[in-house]
Amino acid sequence: MSTASEVQGRRGARGGDVRGNILTEAMAEFAAKGFTGARMDDIALRTKTTKKMIYYYFGDKKGLYRSVLESAIVNIRAEEQRVHVDELDPVDALRRVVELTFDYHERNPDFVRLMASENTLKAFYLGQSGERSELAGPALDLLSDILHRGREAKVFKDGIDAVDLHFTITSFSFFRVSNQYTFDWLFQFDPVAPENRERLRKMLTDMVIGYVTVG
Repeated sequence: MSTASEVQGRRGARGGDVRGNILTEAMAEFAAKGFTGARMDDIALRTKTTKKMIYYYFGDKKGLYRSVLESAIVNIRAEEQRVHVDELDPVDALRRVVELTFDYHERNPDFVRLMASENTLKAFYLGQSGERSELAGPALDLLSDILHRGREAKVFKDGIDAVDLHFTITSFSFFRVSNQYTFDWLFQFDPVAPENRERLRKMLTDMVIGYVTVG
């Protein structure tokens, strides 16, 4: 016979599953249609739940959208934390962060579309989040730690800013996915095509490492 705490634990796990599923499906809907175009009826249909259940967890459409934005950023921050920088020398640690960022954007085009959509709104909904330090801080802390260790080891230049570095890594990785089709049409070059992948991945890594290293 299950104890009360075991039953409560199972209910909590199911609740987490429901909430997580709503976030996953809502992200796909918002990424495809933007905040204005996405419909709560369609999200409820995708999640095989009800609008009432969605409102229970997120309050309203705006609350759901904001939670989707926050969750999307939390997910990439979690990926970055998989780089155990203390186990790698600074150059290898930075190289791993670059590769991971490149790969993550490629594997998660909905993340790219979602962020591009929110940028057209000038970060209106993300700007209502009270989690900015939690969403941005881990990425900058990771790079700052790598840069500090590189300077201590005399392999990285002084004066490299973590925000500048993050911007460089992210902008290349993001643009490659967000502008794939227009860039291909204009220049007859598909940046996401398999035959171009490794060269572009190495190009970004080499540019970043070359930018920060001494000599």
